[in-house]
Amino acid sequence: MGQDDLIRLDNVTKTYQAGAPPALADLSMDVAAGEVAAVMGPSGSGKSTLLNLIAGLDRPTEGTVTVAGRRIDNLSESGLARFRARHVGIIFQFFNLLEGMTVLENVALPAVIAGRKRRMAETRARDLLDLLGISDKAAAVPSVLSGGQRQRLAIARALANEPTLLLADEPTGALDSDGGAEVIELLTRLHRGGQTIVMVTHDANVAHAAGRVVRMRDGRIAEPQPGDDRVGPASAASATIGPASPAAAGAS
Repeated sequence: MGQDDLIRLDNVTKTYQAGAPPALADLSMDVAAGEVAAVMGPSGSGKSTLLNLIAGLDRPTEGTVTVAGRRIDNLSESGLARFRARHVGIIFQFFNLLEGMTVLENVALPAVIAGRKRRMAETRARDLLDLLGISDKAAAVPSVLSGGQRQRLAIARALANEPTLLLADEPTGALDSDGGAEVIELLTRLHRGGQTIVMVTHDANVAHAAGRVVRMRDGRIAEPQPGDDRVGPASAASATIGPASPAAAGAS
């Protein structure tokens, strides 16, 4: 594992059913600390399986998964839960918000579950809502928010425990173009603060904004083609997420 690698997968295979093609086939890849990687590919190419293995939500059939300097594929279930609470924030495509709680309570909940005192958790939650521009919605319930505001809330919740790694599953998939542009801008801002981000996406604008694009096909990383590290010219609405500055990366 390289000195700057935050994530490393070595010869990972994931099979869900005997005799069926594997979801991942002898895949190896790494992601550096402070990097933003967009994973693209057709349905069934293994993108979501890859994200689940990095998040510690699933285990490989073969191979090893190392995150933040620790192998996670051989951890116990309780060990994986502690790993996720400490290191991983996940942004879901359809938000997965708790409608019976306020915006503030949704953001504070992961920190409370992780053992932080409620007052401290709510202070952190207020800071995140302010950072993401929805502090005026703290007492509201998620159902009254726009799509873009709901995704901002989901991002705030994912950041509640100050994760080492932010994972996003189709972060603009449930949004219109304006909401998608908002999310791209927010991810850009987070990255400039040193946040490592891995996201699965079909959205070319999201991929344009990433510093690196990983293309998958049939459970493998596809052979790179000329110019494949960039998807193409970014749209006017897309801000490029490049490598974090040394100062920002050092602060993460």
